[in-house]
Amino acid sequence: MAFPVLGFFVLLLLLVGGTIASDNDDSAFDKNYEVTWGNDHVLSLNQGREIQLSLDSHSGSGFGSYLKYSSGFFHMRMKIPGNNSTAGVITTFYLTSKTSRHDELDFEFLGNAEGEAITLQTNVFVNGVGGREQRIDLWFDPTSNFHDYKLLWNPHQIVFFIDDTPIRVFNNYTNLGVPYPTQPMRIEATLWNGDWASPQKINWAYAPFRARYQGFDISGCSTQSSNVEECYKSNYWWNNRNYWELNPTQKQAYENVRKKYMNYDYCNDKPRFPFGLPKECNIQKK
Repeated sequence: MAFPVLGFFVLLLLLVGGTIASDNDDSAFDKNYEVTWGNDHVLSLNQGREIQLSLDSHSGSGFGSYLKYSSGFFHMRMKIPGNNSTAGVITTFYLTSKTSRHDELDFEFLGNAEGEAITLQTNVFVNGVGGREQRIDLWFDPTSNFHDYKLLWNPHQIVFFIDDTPIRVFNNYTNLGVPYPTQPMRIEATLWNGDWASPQKINWAYAPFRARYQGFDISGCSTQSSNVEECYKSNYWWNNRNYWELNPTQKQAYENVRKKYMNYDYCNDKPRFPFGLPKECNIQKK
């Protein structure tokens, strides 16, 4: 993540929690990640500092981190497929526990027909239960340039960011009976055929579809080197009090995204929940 050369001012912002910091993102892919499927559809570029995933009618592709993590600030720079990718071409960056009752935090780009807006869907799974989709229409073209997609996960909140703009917050309300992700999770990224879930079918004449990824450093507490309880301690900067909630500037940006760009929120979909909205929806509205 690049910052303007403003020396002391930037350092001050970091100290007061005015922005989210990340480590140097120039790590080579194979330091922290491995290809998990579609090997012949994965291309390493720039000495392993960029990875291209491809999707055609034969296969998609994906990669994942070697380790699992129990807290951290995770990011991936991505440029998603263009070229009339339709709604069936799904590009993802997410965390998942890969257990029978899994926890998962999703960024999912739903492809588009030429000239239409590209929708970004986020979702939260806890103990195998998802259904917490939110969707926004992006205010930029994610096919033309790289943008940084980030997940802050600590014992107090989960925040989804695009660059430095928060687009979703999932607070820890376990004291009020709302489940919260706690299982160690692996970082994954995939490009796959999801047109079975869409009325728009993929036009394979535009294939192969290609997504590009950068930024393979990881700021997270690995459960290989620490137990879960250790990963919640404040000696990890992302668990510091500054990151227990959004700061005022972030809150304003977050509300602006919800007002201008959100086109679906499960908490507003009462017909979908005839026996009442999920508990966190009512808590957040108070």
